[in-house]
Amino acid sequence: MGVWTWVSIAVAVAAVIAWYLSYTAARLDRLHARVEGSVSALDAQLVRRAETGLELANSGLLDPASSMLLTEACAASLDESDVTEVRSEVQRHGVDRRRARIESELSETLRAVLVPEVVVELADTAQGTEVLRRVQQTAQRVQLAHRFHNDAVHDVQRVRTKPLVRIFRLAGHTLLPEVVDFDDNGPDLTGV
Repeated sequence: MGVWTWVSIAVAVAAVIAWYLSYTAARLDRLHARVEGSVSALDAQLVRRAETGLELANSGLLDPASSMLLTEACAASLDESDVTEVRSEVQRHGVDRRRARIESELSETLRAVLVPEVVVELADTAQGTEVLRRVQQTAQRVQLAHRFHNDAVHDVQRVRTKPLVRIFRLAGHTLLPEVVDFDDNGPDLTGV
């Protein structure tokens, strides 16, 4: 084999490696954008759930103690989501542990307030049925958004652990996203 053959092979191998690195970097960028979109969707669904819970608490359908507990949990969730620093941080870092704890407490409060006896009582009225339906829908949307976000994070983490990604620093200085861990189980509203 001549010199030009070896040069041609080396150029071909370098081109394949460059293409692979470029493809992987673009894929990683798309995965990071997916994480940003999913965390924004999760944030929006958490806000909707808190607003729906607040609507239930203010509807006059619950007893005063339950209304107060639910109002406090929903207000804490909405207050945490309204903080300006949190809004910008959500885009870069996701939902932090404090917010996750507050959202878990809201899930627990919804389950404590909407026990089967109360659900049956509320389902007897048209207003109660409508509010329960919205609570159920927002709880399901939070679960879906939570799963989609964590799946997106796992995809990014999987790609970023590949040796070539680490060696060539294809992620740059982008922070490694973390999964969001909170209790997203809504109340049992079967039959509504």
